[in-house]
Amino acid sequence: MDQDQGRAEEKDKDRAEEKDKDRAEDRAPALEVEDVCVELGGRLALDRVDLAVHTGELVGLIGPNGAGKTTLLRAVLGLLTPHAGSVRLAGRPASLSRGTIGYVPQRHEFAWDFPLSVEKAVLTGRAHRIGWLRRAGAEDREAVDEALRRVAMSDLRHRPIGELSGGQRQRVLVARALALRPALMLLDEPFTGLDVPTQELLTGLFEELRQEDKALLMTTHDLPAAAGMASRLCLLNRTVIADGPPETLRDPAVWLRAFGVTESDQLLTSLGVSR
Repeated sequence: MDQDQGRAEEKDKDRAEEKDKDRAEDRAPALEVEDVCVELGGRLALDRVDLAVHTGELVGLIGPNGAGKTTLLRAVLGLLTPHAGSVRLAGRPASLSRGTIGYVPQRHEFAWDFPLSVEKAVLTGRAHRIGWLRRAGAEDREAVDEALRRVAMSDLRHRPIGELSGGQRQRVLVARALALRPALMLLDEPFTGLDVPTQELLTGLFEELRQEDKALLMTTHDLPAAAGMASRLCLLNRTVIADGPPETLRDPAVWLRAFGVTESDQLLTSLGVSR
């Protein structure tokens, strides 16, 4: 009898610990980068980077060329292995959850000469969920339909991707990430070289996703636009120089340190933080 009671108490304890773990994961940031260091070609590309992105946030990751922005995204995706530090997704090691990240690469990184229709290209975003040996099902087709609708590309679903304009290609990349129905999206320079209608569409879409409690981490060179739409800005130059809501980053010194510019530089004037 005592043994049975002991086993029951042990099971109750295990259940309680599992519930506590689940609650902790629910409270955890969608993305947590802690003390991450990455070396590339013998050079320290990222040095002890700490960054958290919570649900309902759009964090703008900004810095000069060579600051490590794309390197950080690739480390989160597992395309690069940090030699120190950790990456966690919703409280779990990133290696267990990377297939749940929606990734929008820079346009030049995608094979636009590959013979795919818009619809098929967007469907590749669900490859992790479908697997390579299974055909797309109703849920996959529904996810693709929804993604195409949200980027206003439904009418072009059968067009070869090689015939698309730059703005249309960017919409396809965003739809491809959306088709996964991710909780976390990584956006690498999504506004570079876009027509105004596509800029406006994506700006509105990213705000909708934020309102839907998605977490978004976006690299961009369009600093005034980032300051206008991001919940937080993270200034990166191999390490995090500053991190906070745009309205709190008014000290020119942090921008000077992040970008290595002079106080008279047009960058500070455009951001309204010059002395």
